[in-house]
Amino acid sequence: MIELLTANTPNGKKISIMLEEIKLEYKVTKINIYKDEQFKPEFKKISPFKKIPVIIDHENKISLFESGAILIYLGEKSGKFYSKEERTNINQWLMGQMAYVGPLLGQHHQFHHYNPGKSEFGEKRYFKIAEQIYKDLDERLSKSKFLAGENYTIADIATFPWIARHEWHDIGLKKFKNLTRWYNEISSREGVIKGYDLLKKGENIPRV
Repeated sequence: MIELLTANTPNGKKISIMLEEIKLEYKVTKINIYKDEQFKPEFKKISPFKKIPVIIDHENKISLFESGAILIYLGEKSGKFYSKEERTNINQWLMGQMAYVGPLLGQHHQFHHYNPGKSEFGEKRYFKIAEQIYKDLDERLSKSKFLAGENYTIADIATFPWIARHEWHDIGLKKFKNLTRWYNEISSREGVIKGYDLLKKGENIPRV
């Protein structure tokens, strides 16, 4: 069984979506990041950077931190959404999410959603970057059904929860027809619907 230690964030939802998609038995152990539970010594032992998510694979007696590494591990373990033939392309788009899409949309959240009015420079800078991310993804998806190619992969699973916060971004997702097509298709997947509701409180995927 997989134990998922996480908070209800895009990075946390990546893993619950993957676990639902591959139909592995798992349980969620909530880490309350608003009460600094991620800084407790017992959590730091399995997450050196004191970040969620972390998984413990009790079958293999192994723990992993960093959502990208977890997705790769689960892809290899299950044999799903991480095919050997596509792995080079998948890795590129997964790393792009880890290094670009997630961190910079996260900064946009900080300035635009959580702390508006505190830094005009920060708000303008990260709004512009967020808009460029939408443009970059839309351009890619004008040429490819999914991010890494014609098949749905862990690269899409990693990116989707960040775009699912499109209401926070105020970019206007519907203006990007290819990104919207991709978003709507993924939104309809049963595993995505279940995994998005990480805490099982009836949370629905935002519509376009």
